[in-house]
This record gives sequence, structure tokens and C-alpha cells, in this order.
Amino acid sequence: MKDFGYDIADFKAIQPEYGTMADFEALLKRASELGIKLIMDLVPNHTSDLHEWFQKSVNRVKGYEDFYVWHDGYPDPKNSSNRLPPSNWLSMFRGSAWKWNTKRQQFYLHQYLAEQPDLNYRNPLVIEAMEDVLTFWLDKGVAGFRVDSVPTVFEVKADSKGKYPDEPKSGLTSDPENADYLTHIYTQDQPETTELVYRTRAFLDEYQRKNGGDTRIILTEIYSPINIIMQYYGNGTYNGAHIPFNFNFIRRANGTSKAPDYAAVIALWMDNMPKQYTANWVIGNHDNRRVGSRYGPERIDSMNMLLMVLPGASVTYNGEEIGMLDVDISWNDTVDPAACNSNPQIFQQFTRDPARTPFQWDDSKNAGFSTANKTWLPIHPNYKQVNVKAELAAARSHLKVYKDLVQLRKTSRTLQRGDLKYKALNDNVLAVQRSLSGSNTILLLMNVSDKSQTVYVQQWSAAIPSTMKVRIASVQSKRNANETMKVSAITLDPYESLVLE
Repeated sequence: MKDFGYDIADFKAIQPEYGTMADFEALLKRASELGIKLIMDLVPNHTSDLHEWFQKSVNRVKGYEDFYVWHDGYPDPKNSSNRLPPSNWLSMFRGSAWKWNTKRQQFYLHQYLAEQPDLNYRNPLVIEAMEDVLTFWLDKGVAGFRVDSVPTVFEVKADSKGKYPDEPKSGLTSDPENADYLTHIYTQDQPETTELVYRTRAFLDEYQRKNGGDTRIILTEIYSPINIIMQYYGNGTYNGAHIPFNFNFIRRANGTSKAPDYAAVIALWMDNMPKQYTANWVIGNHDNRRVGSRYGPERIDSMNMLLMVLPGASVTYNGEEIGMLDVDISWNDTVDPAACNSNPQIFQQFTRDPARTPFQWDDSKNAGFSTANKTWLPIHPNYKQVNVKAELAAARSHLKVYKDLVQLRKTSRTLQRGDLKYKALNDNVLAVQRSLSGSNTILLLMNVSDKSQTVYVQQWSAAIPSTMKVRIASVQSKRNANETMKVSAITLDPYESLVLE
């Protein structure tokens, strides 16, 4: 593997390091017995260069000649034995997005690693092949797909002379190898990409119609402007992704943000999303630093509370429920290709390794994750304190807060169906109210600052009752669950957050 499995050599097999197909089927069966739905990670943009399709395409086997994006390139005026790439397009992992294949005597496009050639979705045979992959896993019983790297699936079509246009400079960096050196107007967010998502949604809906069962879901990974992301929901005629991921709490807020900044992030999604669709909130994932490292460890509970109280789907990256932090990883221990393709001076700009360290189960060797002498990435030195076993035993912990939040979401009709109201009560306190006729009001108060704050929530919302019960309190709070408190004036300690009912 060159990119932790995102370089797929066989879409219908299990990588041997992870087990066998029998293991996967046993996992599916047990998950179903526990009422857990399993969603597969689908990587449609590219395959491994070891994939049978690519090998056949290299050899121009009939039917596979145009499975990938190939181009002759151009003569090098300075070297007659050399060819120049078709365009200035850059890989997300640095350098040209074009690589010369000696055997085929053409360049192929790779928007990620050179070992990850881009599929050509302008070829209907590629779409058919990927739909066959979907059917394979749906027949196994998966509940749907998280679709990776969606914006790059299509690139602009070559012109009548077979030429691809150069992308303009962005002005964001002076490093010509960095993908951010260019503005990706020809290699990302092409209109055909949303159309493909609509087709995939129709394919899954038709599968459900024929085979019964629950909705087969699509979740799309998209770091794009808000107007483009919203197109992935649908266009009024066709339905698209059930959940186009909302990464705004990753991209637009951090530990320096004030309460109005949090409110603005909520508004950005809620004000742009068509009302018939379902919102979603993502505060962490495997491509970004951990919540406790971006927002500060003192805000871990606050962010999980916000995630769970807002309407719609809540998405948690493993480890955030126990408050795991980034690990400081040296250049010598770095394994992420996005960083390894750079150099010791700048790799920290690109590495995703700090948030990908082994999950911390207990205080035994390797945090209980592995019996190996050395894990693929180092364990955080705090693992003896921050682990599942310790947090289950503690009177208060991030894990217990998280479990209480999940239970509240499962039982509260207000959180499931209620209206949303939110406001920055001052620079440091965010209030989020959920209300539903005939059900209890839920109120989240978040103090994001290191100073005590007094707020008057009834002046903001007349729907707030004069007294409420504490349902969940952050670990640094002095308040306890089921404690009744008057809400006419509430003083929050530094970084204290409360869920009241």
C-alpha cells in the first residue's frame, strides 16, 4: 500500500493485513445483530497502478484503452528525447499530476500519488465497472458508501485539438510543487461530478426498490465552496448525496474563535441548505488535526456537545470521544505520503500522521491496540491517562460525556425533530436552543473562553423556562447531572459547557 489503502488494487477484495472476506462477512453479521450499520469507504477517483484495469490500459487491451486519462504530451524543445506534460496541473501530493509511462509511451493523470492513476469517467465503461463494485458490496449487506475525494472525479474535457488548459496561479504560495500554487478550476468541481453523484444515488435507490431494506446511504467528502457543496444534495429534479460532509467546523473555526464565529459557522450551513435536506456536522477526521489540538483540550466536551445538539447527523472521528490529542511525530517517523513527498523543513505543513495514531484502549503496552514491538505510528505519551478503560472508571470523563450525549440524542424527540435557534450571547458564550411543541426544551451553553461569564438567556429567548435541569456538564464543571438551576442569570466557569433540559 502506498496511501494506507486508498491505492486500491482490487475493489472486491480485503487487504490481507486486515483479514479475509470471511472476517469481513463475520463483522457485518455481528454488526447487524447489534443494530449497527456498516458503511464502506468508496474511492472512485483512482485505482492503484497495480490494478488489473490499469495494467490492461497500459497494454491497450481492447475495452480498457481509455479507462484512464492518457495523453501524448508535447515535444520538449530543449531535449528531443524528452516529452513535456500535457498541462501544468499539480498533484495533491506535490509535483506534476502527469507521469510518463514508458511502456504505453504516454502520460497518465494522477491527482494524488503517481501510484494512484485517475480513472476516466468520460468512458461509460468505467461507470459501469464502478456500479458493479457497488453491487458487489451492497449484496454483501453494507448500508452505503462514504465517497472519497469527490471533487476530483472529473477534470475538464480536452478541447477539439486534445489540449488541456493550464490552471491559473492562486497567489497562495510561492512553492510551485505545492498543489495550492494553482487554482483548480479545471481539475475539481466540474458539473459532471455532481451529475455522477445523482446517478449513483439513483442506482442505490433502485437497488433498495428491488431488494428492500433500509435506505442505502451516500456520504460525500467535499472541501469546496458552500454553493458547490449544496449542489451535491440534489438539484430539484434529481436527488444526490444524503450527507455531503460539512467540514466548516474544521475549516472555519479553531481555538482562537469567539462565540460569534461559531454562530457564523452554523449559519453558513443552515442558511444555505434547502429545508428538505438533512444537516450534518463534522468536527474531526483522519485528514485533519484532532479536535483537542485544534480547539484546545479544554474545549473537547464543548465541541462534542455542539456536535450532538445541532440538528441532523453528527460525525465523530475515532478518538474524539475520549479526547485523544495529536502526537508530535518526527520526520523520521513520518509515514504519510503527503508529507514524505516534501522535506524535513516543510513536512509539518502537509502531514496527517499526528491524528492517525493508534486508538488508546487502556494503559497496557501500545495502549492496548497492538502487541507489536512497534506500532506504525507512535502512541501518544498521555495514553496511561487518556484511554477507554480509565475514562469508563472515572467519575467524570470525556467518554462519559460523549455516551450521555449519544443517549440523549436517542431519547430526546426535541433533538431528533425540534427547531433550532442559536446566538452568541456575548463574545465568549454560544447558546443553542432546540424546541419542539409538547416536548422539553434543550439548551446548550458553551463558554469558549478562559474567563467566567454570566449570561441572561431568558432575555434572548422567551421559550426558555425559568428553571432547567442539568442533563450533561463538561468535565471541568462543578455542576452535576439532574441538578436544578435557575436560568435567569447563569454564571459559567472558564470553558464550562452545559446541556440543560
